[in-house]
Amino acid sequence: MDVPTAYPVQLIQPDGRRVLDTEYGPLVADIGPDELRGLYRDMVVARRLDSEATALQRQGELGLWAPLQGQEAAQVGSARALAPDDYVFTSYREHAVAWCRGVDPADMTRLWRGCGLSGWDPHSVATTNPAIVVGAQGLHATGYAMGAKLDGAEIATVVYFGDGATSQGDLSEALVFSVSWGVGVVFICQNNHWAISVPTRVQSPVPLARRAAGFGMPAVQVDGNDVLAVLAVTRRAVRHARDGAGPFFVEALTYRMGPHTTSDDPTRYRTPADLEEWKARDPIDRLRRLLEREELVDETFFDEVRTVADETAVRLRRGTLGMPDPEPAALFDHVYATEHPLIEQERADHARYLASFGTTDEEARR
Repeated sequence: MDVPTAYPVQLIQPDGRRVLDTEYGPLVADIGPDELRGLYRDMVVARRLDSEATALQRQGELGLWAPLQGQEAAQVGSARALAPDDYVFTSYREHAVAWCRGVDPADMTRLWRGCGLSGWDPHSVATTNPAIVVGAQGLHATGYAMGAKLDGAEIATVVYFGDGATSQGDLSEALVFSVSWGVGVVFICQNNHWAISVPTRVQSPVPLARRAAGFGMPAVQVDGNDVLAVLAVTRRAVRHARDGAGPFFVEALTYRMGPHTTSDDPTRYRTPADLEEWKARDPIDRLRRLLEREELVDETFFDEVRTVADETAVRLRRGTLGMPDPEPAALFDHVYATEHPLIEQERADHARYLASFGTTDEEARR
């Protein structure tokens, strides 16, 4: 069983220099200049999408948004290690994962704008919509992986969650069941150091990856701001799962640069000095320094990336503002896969409620 070492896996230092790692370095030996530039592009686009959605919320166009700034490497590096048929279960902050899995930016804000019960068809991109109940997606992923095993599917089921979710009973149950059934779940904990306002040190006196040993599964702790190291570690984890060896736990050490959500004020519980320390470890800057150090980019490349990021942000904004308001009765659609008498009763009760005001469904929508 893999037991986390005293130091997280790292392949790129904050100043852009490479780290020689004979265990994990070979797992990304195929990542050449084009692939490195692609990882950089993904992270820049993800951050631009995030800032655009945050701006939309501040302008009153979204009810809420959970920013990901600072966690781009943990998400892009892990998502790019997955195969198209691997199935992903997300929390509410994996916008970069959604981007890498092929979700249209125009669909990313539908849930947050209140225009639908979900944003996209999960099966079209093998990725679920945001899970709002903290830690619940761990059980969903474990159940899916159990079904995949019974079907003989050689895939990895991947679930993302934060450090706060490790204090939830749902996630502990998922860890227990995944080991008991020997199913291929890759648990990716993005330890961004804050469960809203509660620091990780209050939740656990030991590294979160060490908890996995208590459940009987291998675990690795990785520098979550090092996109290459995250890619390598996730490749190992998903191979473990696809080979039928059971679950695997990854703790990606990163930092949430912004608020927990747009309704949060992080200045109430963390210091400017803490934030500045992590800004020096910015995942995008780190890869940029590597690319520049190895002379793999020029200003033309950076201009092209900025253009792509801006164009993608325009797609998100136009898609958001162009979403039609849903019919109020649509609230009762897609709750169950088949008709359910309770839902039908609630639909009828709601229609009568609107009618009591002399209001039609169309008028209520407007």
